[in-house]
Amino acid sequence: MALLSMRDVSIGYGGPPVLENLSLQIERGDRVCLLGRNGAGKSTLMRVIQGTLVPDRGEIIRQAGLRVAYLPQEVPQGLEGRAFDVVAGGVTPGPGEDPATREAVSEESLSSPPFHAEEEWRVQQQVAQVLSRMHLDPEAPFEALSAGLKRRVLLARGLARDPDILLLDEPTNHLDIDAITWLEDFLLRYGGTLLFVTHDRMFLRKLATRIIELERGSLVDWSCDYDTFLQRKEEVLNAEAGQWNRFDKKLAQEEIWIRQGIKARRTRNEGRVRALENMREIRRERRERTGNVRMVVQDAERSGKLVVDAEGVSFSYRDHPILRDFATTVMRGDKVGIIGPNGVGKTTLLRILVGEIPPDAGRLRLGSRLEVAYFDQLRAQLDESKSVQDNVADGNDTIIFNGSSRHVIGYLQDFLFSPERSRSPVSVLSGGERNRLLLARLFAKPSNVLILDEPTNDLDAETLELLEELLMDYPGTLFLVSHDRAFLNNVVTSTLVFEGEGRVVEYVGGYDDWLMQRRPDAVEKKTRPGGKQEQQRTRPERPRKLTFKEQRELEALPQQIESLEAEQQGLYDAMADPEFYKGEAHAIVEAKARLEALGQELKEAYQRWEALEAING
Repeated sequence: MALLSMRDVSIGYGGPPVLENLSLQIERGDRVCLLGRNGAGKSTLMRVIQGTLVPDRGEIIRQAGLRVAYLPQEVPQGLEGRAFDVVAGGVTPGPGEDPATREAVSEESLSSPPFHAEEEWRVQQQVAQVLSRMHLDPEAPFEALSAGLKRRVLLARGLARDPDILLLDEPTNHLDIDAITWLEDFLLRYGGTLLFVTHDRMFLRKLATRIIELERGSLVDWSCDYDTFLQRKEEVLNAEAGQWNRFDKKLAQEEIWIRQGIKARRTRNEGRVRALENMREIRRERRERTGNVRMVVQDAERSGKLVVDAEGVSFSYRDHPILRDFATTVMRGDKVGIIGPNGVGKTTLLRILVGEIPPDAGRLRLGSRLEVAYFDQLRAQLDESKSVQDNVADGNDTIIFNGSSRHVIGYLQDFLFSPERSRSPVSVLSGGERNRLLLARLFAKPSNVLILDEPTNDLDAETLELLEELLMDYPGTLFLVSHDRAFLNNVVTSTLVFEGEGRVVEYVGGYDDWLMQRRPDAVEKKTRPGGKQEQQRTRPERPRKLTFKEQRELEALPQQIESLEAEQQGLYDAMADPEFYKGEAHAIVEAKARLEALGQELKEAYQRWEALEAING
C-alpha cells in the first residue's frame, strides 16, 4: 500500500485552478523531486501532502498513523532557544495524525502518569540521537547560528518525529557548497521517503529516483532520473506544439467556413457547426505554458583589455584575515567564479576587486572604461515601497535599451511580469519574482563588467538555463559568487577558492575542475561500503598503523553494515504492510524500538569504519 495517494485533487483561488484533478502516489523509499516553474503551485501541493491545506475536491488516502515532516524554504520567524529545545518542539503529532498511533498504545495509557514520564524520556533520547547524528551542539542558541546551521537544526526538528515522508522545499537555498554536499550525503544515507523541491540540478541528479512535474495545474509523473526527464520532456513539448499547430490551423479553416455567405449557411452541416463550437471551447480552455524569460544585456563601450590586476593584496576585518597576499589578473571577457563557505568574505573580495574597498596592503590596478552592474544577494537594491516598474525605470514610463526607447511594461513582460504585476509593490513579490526583478534592473543598465552575488536562489531551472546561456555569450567580464555547482561548471572560465586563513587560490575552470586540481591534502575522497563517496578530514601528519585486532575489525565492518542495513530494510518493508498494525501492540512497539536501535548501531558502525579507515590510510 502506498504511504499516500491523491485522486482527482483540485484547488483554486479564483481564476484557473492551481491544482486541477491531480493524482499521485508516494511509495515508501521514494526520493521524489517535484519540478515546476515559479508560481506553478509546488508549495501548495506540499501543503496538501503535509495536511495543512484541504483541497476543494478530490480524495487523499493516507496510511494509518502517517507522519509527515516539512522543512520550509525560509527559516520561520521567532524561533529561539537551545538547538535541543527547537528540535524537541517538532516531536508533536502532525495534522491529521492520531497521537495514540505514534507508539501503538491504548488511549487509556496515554493519560497515565508513568506513560508521561516514559514518553518524555523517549523524546529526549530521540532528540539527542538526531542531534548527535547531525553533528549539532544541543546547547547552541538557535538565533546565533548561521543560515546553514539553522536549516540543519530545522531538518533535525523534522527528523526527530521519525517521519514516514520528509518534505523539503528548496533545502539548498542560502547554503554554501560544504553544507550542500553534507546534506546530499546525509539524505543519501537517510534511506527514508523524500519529496523535495530544488533548483540545484547537481543536488537533483544525485538524490532523485523519480521526477514529477507540476505544470498548468496538472501533474505528470515521469518516473525517471533528471537527464532522462529532460530528453523525454523535449520530445513531448515538440509533439504537443505540432498537435496544437494542426488544431489551430483546422480551427481557422472552420471559422472561415462558418462566416461564408447566406447560401453556405442554408446548406451548412449542423454536425459540423456543433464540432466547431466544441473546438472553440477546447481552444478557450487550453492552458498555455508559462513563457520563458527573454534576457538581453545592454551593450556598453568595451572596457580596456586589462580589467583587474592585483598583487600582494591583503585585507583584514577586526583583526580577522579575509585576504592574505592575494594575486590575480583578470582580462576582458574572463568569467571568474568565487567559491567559499558562508561568511568567509566572498562579497568583500568582490568589492575590493572593483575598487569599492581599498586593500590594507598590496597593489590593485583597475582597467579603463569599466561600467559595472551589480546583483546583490541581499536584494538591498530593491525599494520595497515602490512598484516593480518604478524599481526599474525610476518613475518613468520608458527606459533606453541599446539606444532605443522601450516601454517599461513591455520590458518587464520579458521577465514574466504581467502589466498588473508590474504595478504591484515589491513587498508582495515572491523570492523568485524578486530575483527576476533584480535581473531586469541589472540588465537595463549598460555594462561591460557584471558582478553576480548569488543570483540563482529562488530561480526555476528553465530561467537558470537561460541565464547561463546569456552569461556564456556575454562579451564583457563576469564575477560570479555561487553555491550552484552546475551553474559554475557551465559558466566560469576560472575559479577563486577560499582555502582558509585568508588564503585564496585560483584554479582554471569551474567547480568540477577545482575538485580535480585542488591540493590532495585539502580534502580527500574515499568510498564507503556500498559505493557512495563522502568527505573525510585531512589525515594526521604521523598516522599510526592498525593493530592486528583493528585490522580484523575493519575487514569485518562492511559485512556487519550490510547485515544491519538488510535488517533495517526488512523492518521497513514489514511496517509498510497494513496487516502489520493489526498484530499485537507489544510486537509493534518492539519493532519500532528495534528500528531505532538499528539506526544507532549503523551510525556507530559507520563512525568506527571511518575512524579505522583514517588510521589505515
